[in-house]
Amino acid sequence: MNRVKEWTDKHLHGDPVIWMVVLGLSIISILVVYSATGTLAFKKMANPESYLFKHTMLVILGISAMWVAHKIDYRYYSRISRLMLWLSVPLLIYTYVDGVSLNQATRWIHLPIINQSFQPSDLASLALIMNLAAMLSKRQQNIQSVKEALIPMLLWCGVICGLIAMTNFSSAVLLFFTCLLVLFIGRVPVRYLAMLVFIGILAGAMAIAVGQRGETVINRIDAFVTGKELPFQAEQARIAVATGGVLGRGPGQSAQRNILPHPYSDFVYAIIIEEYGILGGLTVIAFYLVLLYRGMKAVMGSERAFGGLLSAGLSFAIVLQAFVNMGVVVGLGPVTGIPLPLISMGGTSILFTGISLGIILSVSRGETDREWNVSSGGSRNMPKAA
Repeated sequence: MNRVKEWTDKHLHGDPVIWMVVLGLSIISILVVYSATGTLAFKKMANPESYLFKHTMLVILGISAMWVAHKIDYRYYSRISRLMLWLSVPLLIYTYVDGVSLNQATRWIHLPIINQSFQPSDLASLALIMNLAAMLSKRQQNIQSVKEALIPMLLWCGVICGLIAMTNFSSAVLLFFTCLLVLFIGRVPVRYLAMLVFIGILAGAMAIAVGQRGETVINRIDAFVTGKELPFQAEQARIAVATGGVLGRGPGQSAQRNILPHPYSDFVYAIIIEEYGILGGLTVIAFYLVLLYRGMKAVMGSERAFGGLLSAGLSFAIVLQAFVNMGVVVGLGPVTGIPLPLISMGGTSILFTGISLGIILSVSRGETDREWNVSSGGSRNMPKAA
């Protein structure tokens, strides 16, 4: 036991509660995805254990990315955020023009060497939050300046959210609200936030008009508001929730996994409630609430504006996405294609969620960590960008 403690103290830094939350959600993910992919394996005449192995490897990849990201001084992320942002723009444009199509939307780029699909919107979202935090931290002294502070931030928010909305409207809306929160915490005046809302409305209207999923977005919102025609996915998800009861049907005993579209990704929370009941569903909610609390606690402990804004933005982005996904399953919102962070099956989502959590852990380590000072030759050589 002492050896385990020594190893964790040496290799796992930052908030230990966040590490425990990630471990708990990862275990839930492996169990539920294995159960939910049975029908998929049958349709493709594949071994169900192959999906278990693949998803487990992806979970390990996400945790590994989280470990690597948390070992890096978070202040270095301010230096690469602008590069990542400029890289995201052509990737998003290429995805819209010639990406891999699925469900009448091109959200992925096929990587031929490793034969995997990559979703640029995840990279763009992470880059925008990082760069927004960096710009705000550098401009705290002249935050009222329209030319030097406001225009660059609003421009990047509008461009990135608008490009994402062309193929993935729901993800763009969540990113937009995250940007609003970061700007609010960064002391941007309310009148400027109103300008961003106006820009967001224009970008959203344009995306609905010329984007790939405009008609689908309108139909789903109309179906939710009027309640006249319940979409098939929503109907089957509610059946799963209703049959779960308090304790659920038991692990691997889901019946709706054979009917519900994408029970291993977009509607995995329905399978959680069906198999583990309301108790299991509340446990998952509690994990995300703890994650939000600990991420915001890192904000209070950060000595620099960049660290606080970065941790707040990334924490809010992950938890907001989780609650929107779960809200859709239980009928509190229109159907979206948003995965459940750390639980849904998917490579790009797990990878970038892991990186985001690693950055949050890096912030929680604090700026007085002895390893950083030694490795960088002392505090005088630390980055001054943020």
